[in-house]
Amino acid sequence: MPPPSQAAPLSAVLAAAGDIILGKQGPIRLALACLLARGHLLIEDLPGVGKTTLAHTLARLLGLDFQRIQFTSDMLPADILGISVFDRARGDFRFHPGPIFTQVVLADEINRATPKAQSALLEAMEERQVTVEGATRPLPQPFFVIATQNPAHQLGTFPLPESQLDRFLMKLALGYPDRAAERALLEGRDRRALLAETAPRLTPEELLAAQQRAAALHVAPALFDY
Repeated sequence: MPPPSQAAPLSAVLAAAGDIILGKQGPIRLALACLLARGHLLIEDLPGVGKTTLAHTLARLLGLDFQRIQFTSDMLPADILGISVFDRARGDFRFHPGPIFTQVVLADEINRATPKAQSALLEAMEERQVTVEGATRPLPQPFFVIATQNPAHQLGTFPLPESQLDRFLMKLALGYPDRAAERALLEGRDRRALLAETAPRLTPEELLAAQQRAAALHVAPALFDY
């Protein structure tokens, strides 16, 4: 168990997230555990259950830069990674980074895009870097991808290939809120306005230190065998 001085900031993150996303303490804890383990998260559920709000909330509470990428059927890899554009004043090409160059990436409705566009995330999620036009560029740290997808039976979706699914540490479903949480949502303030007023509970440097402590945890051989 971590000492109270190390656990308290993470507990504050969980408590603050629970005040914004009502009735979802379990998924919030799992999402934070996924981030501490330096994994990536896939959320499959119907629209309107709080997938986007969860990504916004974690980024806000952890003081991380955030970008949302809305995946569509006509998206190209360059829309995600970036592209080089000729600069007339300098007389050469300059690289314009895409939205992947951030700390928390929300890949919204990832299975709306074609496999070619989906594959743009493979290197970023595995190596935490991207290679564009022969040049390898590191991504900001910490780097965390939260992808959302619609259930496979919905029209206009492209199933994620196994190579893409393998990049995710966890797959979650949020589900609809219970009656008490639904009533509180109807009676309370708009969650986006509440989130905008919420101060970070952790810094990126503190999060990186927490990830290092998580990686150093002792695991019993019996648990590995299990």
